[in-house]
Amino acid sequence: MVRKNWTRKELMIAFNLYCKIPFSKINSHHKLVQELASLIDRTPSAVAWKLVNFASLDPTLQARNIKGASHSSKLDKVIFDEFYQNWEKMIYESEIILQNLRNNAFDSDNTLNQAEVNELDNFVYSEKKGLTVERTIKARINQNFFREMILSSYENKCCFTGIEIDTLLIASHIVPWAKDEKNRLNPENGLCLNCLHDKAFDKGLITIDFNYTIKVSKYLQELEKNPSIQKFFLEYDKKPMILPNRFLPNKDFLDYHHQHIFKG
Repeated sequence: MVRKNWTRKELMIAFNLYCKIPFSKINSHHKLVQELASLIDRTPSAVAWKLVNFASLDPTLQARNIKGASHSSKLDKVIFDEFYQNWEKMIYESEIILQNLRNNAFDSDNTLNQAEVNELDNFVYSEKKGLTVERTIKARINQNFFREMILSSYENKCCFTGIEIDTLLIASHIVPWAKDEKNRLNPENGLCLNCLHDKAFDKGLITIDFNYTIKVSKYLQELEKNPSIQKFFLEYDKKPMILPNRFLPNKDFLDYHHQHIFKG
């Protein structure tokens, strides 16, 4: 059997999938791994192995001494770096490729042509009866991906409380969406929080320090006699957050939150 080299497009959608599956669940039996394998005519084992190759390049996993596979290619590293350098562009393009592949419109060369862009745009426009502009389409696609990526990184658990109810979980930004356009979709600028603590984090009532420890503002500490404040906030003060299995929060982003948003 002749071994097929992975194309650029195949690697883009493989990394797309790497971001969506919790690291502990990457295996040949995962339904998304099997779907992608079928779409690109590869075995589920080959797809799962490629995802583990990407894991070997992940700095968060390296910091935890999790090595992943040791046979990543030069093109694996190129794709990994391109996502890290421009999340917005690469997320959108990989979602386009994946959608076209599902619609049997996949071109295996290494370029993204305008016909592919138009096809996905037309697909999304049809859902909205032609009323949605391209910028809104891209924002929706990318925001949905960001949520999947952050929840997956935290194994679908709130990083403060451990709550595992998807409908109560938010993909929170450390540096607010409006303050840093370049890092809006950077997963190192994301936290998985429940609705209550997401709002408190957004309003500066809680933060995370450089040691990934939760800090509660003095404003809430002054309300310590309130049993609800004690239960939902002060109980977590000075406790370590639950770390993600990849995309560790960037300390520069945490510093921004501490300096400009946190009401210490």
